[in-house]
Amino acid sequence: MTDFSATKSMFDLPEGLVYLDGNSLGPLPRAASDRMARVMQEEWGKLLISGWNKAGWMAQPMRTGDRIARLIGAEPGHVVIGDTLSIKVYQALAAALDMRPDRRVILSDSGNFPSDLYMAEGLVAALDRGLELRVVAPEAVESALTDEVAVMMLTQVDYRTGRMHDMARLTEKAHETGALALWDLAHSAGAVPVDLSGAQVDFAVGCTYKFLNGGPGAPAFIYVAPRHADTARPALSGWLGHAAPFAFEPAYRPGTGIERMRVGTPPVLALAALEAALDIWDRVDMADLRARAITLAERFIAAIEPACPMLTLASPRDPAQRGSQVSFHFEHGFEAMQACIAHGVVGDFRAPDIMRFGITPLYLDEADIDRAAQVIRQVMQDRLWDDPAYRIRDKVT
Repeated sequence: MTDFSATKSMFDLPEGLVYLDGNSLGPLPRAASDRMARVMQEEWGKLLISGWNKAGWMAQPMRTGDRIARLIGAEPGHVVIGDTLSIKVYQALAAALDMRPDRRVILSDSGNFPSDLYMAEGLVAALDRGLELRVVAPEAVESALTDEVAVMMLTQVDYRTGRMHDMARLTEKAHETGALALWDLAHSAGAVPVDLSGAQVDFAVGCTYKFLNGGPGAPAFIYVAPRHADTARPALSGWLGHAAPFAFEPAYRPGTGIERMRVGTPPVLALAALEAALDIWDRVDMADLRARAITLAERFIAAIEPACPMLTLASPRDPAQRGSQVSFHFEHGFEAMQACIAHGVVGDFRAPDIMRFGITPLYLDEADIDRAAQVIRQVMQDRLWDDPAYRIRDKVT
């Protein structure tokens, strides 16, 4: 049984603040600062370039990938870390399209994260071979799976509402039509149990700075199913995806397995912070986490809905269909969220009218949920949001 009081003590959060935005950026693990300082001082500082071998820097992307694999139901040796999520989307989608050269449609949905769609648009234009990005409503995905579809590209948990696709069912349906399945786990990894192997997923990608708490700009990961690992073509043929990077051959030869999905030099310092966060995850059972998250989310909804009729639940009512977040519609959602933040409850806003709250049991408990609900009720009932100061928008909302 996971001890969530112990995991809570392993995070450095400001006193008096209830942090409900771990679905956007996870908080600082207490051990991360010391871990990064040690890598900087003892490894970079003293080992210098020999750190690539002596400190194991070059092996970090695979070693860390295996630690994440446990959290997403992936086979060992088939997840690698590096680059950004958008880059990993591009790699996975390009590889999948290359495996279905006779098909022209990339199927996605309107709940997908826009960056994934942007990367697909860019790839369609770059390949210039008559491909089409077809975007349908989330509930229409299954019926849109036809023999035209090369790749079904979906985000499992909707970043705005938390609505969750049935990964196993949709992957099976995609395979029945001959399509490949590519899943974005940005709001799944560290939030809900995932079984990539059991669902027979072809490709998956995800970020580590949200629920996994790897820090701002933490590197992304990519998964390639074992059956594709030695044949998937790496569209971004970077030197570390080469079969022999330090042979410095003039022509590219892809490495074996997931190694071929490496692109550039590992971000050693960022990976050090991520490894500190994963030390916490080593203590966590995902089934325990999911049960705890549902309990806290149901408590949160029950405390807010009766007292705040001006808020409309945007997330699915059924917790089995909802990721680890709760969202509400409100016409003045931006201003209301700024008022909540000013009063010590941090969530975030997503256009056009979504107030979004992440429910993360690693560092939230009943007292935090009750405190957050109290502040939100006050902000809404007393119209504290109706203040010109809360209408000012920065670049990040």
